[in-house]
Amino acid sequence: MNNALEVLKREYKPYRLTKKKNVTIIDSTSGTFVVKEKKDDKVALTYQYLLSRNFDYFPKLSLEERSEVNVFEYVEDISMPKEQKAIDMIDLVALLHNKTTYYKEVTADNYKEIYENLKDNIVYTENYYNFLFEKLIEEVYPSPSHYLLLRNIYKVFEALKFCGEKLDDWLDNIKEEEKIRVAFIHNNLEIDHFMKSDKEYLISWDKAKIDSPILDLIKFYQNEYMNINFEPILERYFRRFPLNFYEQHLFFIVISIPPIINLEGREINVVKEIRKKMDYIFKTEALVKKMFFSNNGDK
Repeated sequence: MNNALEVLKREYKPYRLTKKKNVTIIDSTSGTFVVKEKKDDKVALTYQYLLSRNFDYFPKLSLEERSEVNVFEYVEDISMPKEQKAIDMIDLVALLHNKTTYYKEVTADNYKEIYENLKDNIVYTENYYNFLFEKLIEEVYPSPSHYLLLRNIYKVFEALKFCGEKLDDWLDNIKEEEKIRVAFIHNNLEIDHFMKSDKEYLISWDKAKIDSPILDLIKFYQNEYMNINFEPILERYFRRFPLNFYEQHLFFIVISIPPIINLEGREINVVKEIRKKMDYIFKTEALVKKMFFSNNGDK
């Protein structure tokens, strides 16, 4: 990256360099460009595929091929409220999925693999919290962080019970299905990866791949659950790219698996960690009750 940046400096003769996260912005007399380290040709191949599907909502790459970096056009992002940005972003994600979706044949073993991976995750999480509970319950004078967790840990076990039962139901319902829907997914969705200027743009395509479209929703929710209200976001997405029963079922199961809480560190930081993770559990439970149960007549 450093060697390539020196070459670009000589070529573009910039009057300003700005470091922003993992990119460098070059301002020069010939224009403004964004430089990002290049690990492989994945981004170029991704853009090529997306263009073949009539989807061009991404910053253009420089025409020059460079071995160490990708050079992108600079996009001046319009400032807007996060909720509005999330709505515009989910519209674009739904369009991406619509333009790239197809069905592929699968066997019962494919579903079994998904089931076993999630079941292992649920069991690991349950064992982790059982160990914590048994350890903390023995404390005569628990710290504020330990007391906060003990007061709320029942929600963790409720969520795990829900996930285990619904995952069993999901496998029973889907195991006879012979096809599964996949699409080209961004696989790294967060508010900061959406920009709007003359049109909408998704950036940071390094992790893009072909897989189930619900993975984009899962990643987006896990990254932004604290920042926006997801009920209208999901409803909007479902109208533009309707998920079938099995897809919705699996989406709500995965987001309901409680995150692991780390009790190491300064007390104030541990309290914040517990509060953040418990907020995730409470917010997700409310969302699932309102959207999953009502949509599927479940209780």
